[in-house]
Amino acid sequence: MTDREELERTVRQENVKGFTATFDDAGEIDPEIFQEISHGTKDGNAEKEKALLTADGRVVKETNEERDPLAWEEISTKHIIRNEWIDFRQSTYRFPDGSTYEPYYSYSRRDYVVIAASDENGDYICVRQFRQGIRKVTTEFPAGGIERKDGREYGRRDAATTEGALEAAKRELSEETGYVSDEWRHLLTIPSNATIADNYAYLFEAKNCRKVSGQMLDETEFLSVETHSPDELEKLVKDGDFAQAVHVLAWMLVK
Repeated sequence: MTDREELERTVRQENVKGFTATFDDAGEIDPEIFQEISHGTKDGNAEKEKALLTADGRVVKETNEERDPLAWEEISTKHIIRNEWIDFRQSTYRFPDGSTYEPYYSYSRRDYVVIAASDENGDYICVRQFRQGIRKVTTEFPAGGIERKDGREYGRRDAATTEGALEAAKRELSEETGYVSDEWRHLLTIPSNATIADNYAYLFEAKNCRKVSGQMLDETEFLSVETHSPDELEKLVKDGDFAQAVHVLAWMLVK
């Protein structure tokens, strides 16, 4: 029996609760996770990390920390859409009282950055673009996805194949607006929507931005740049015209 076959048999037998890392598209366990799990199971040390192979082939990883009594257990998952852009799932969960319920929907997409950028006059640099979710043109801060070199849009990130969040923020600001800054501050990293998604938003502040070039937009980007004073931006927020919740959070952190 190979190490991998032994691992899969062991994790089925252990049936440990917890976990959120995946087999890759070829059905292979991430090498780092495989080494960690196989080391723990082959040593037979119950204090080491263990794994649960779920019904859809995903492997999740649990440490020795005590399980929160309010945590739900995912007991089955169906991938409704799973392509290079998104993994949209329908899951069944076991509640803390032992009852089960379905369906719950969730998705995986790539992490992204949001930049609360102000120019040398103290005005905030914003973009206007169409958002298909609400079918409206919105005013918001510059933002965009953290790029990867492994051909995937979501899942476990590897520093060797993924740009850093600050690097992504600088790139997005320059590409969308033509502005650059030498004064950067990380504000917060937060789940983009903890109820339904597992990706994270990295919020940054960029001060004293100066315009050095034109826009360098992707083929699917159609947006314009405008600046707003702090009072104007506050009014946009209060009037519901700054319609991105995470962007409003960034504004609250810098105003």
